Amino acid sequence: MQVARLVIGHGLLLAVIGVTIGLGAAYGLTRLLKSMLFGVTANDPATLIAASAALVMAALAARFLPACRAARVDPVIALRSE
Repeated sequence: MQVARLVIGHGLLLAVIGVTIGLGAAYGLTRLLKSMLFGVTANDPATLIAASAALVMAALAARFLPACRAARVDPVIALRSE
């Protein structure tokens, strides 16, 4: 279980860092974004939160299967292969 938590934790850490950088870039490029958005303001918090949550959930889903596989590996066999 600790292995699965470690694998998922590292994936979510990268996702949160990416979302943070993306939100910073989105706020920095609001003038360019205003010309591309129709019916939504450039700094609409609901849209930014929904998009960020969707990206974090996608990262969680992408890390779930490798975490389950890593948790099933016997540590002795993994150490012998190295």
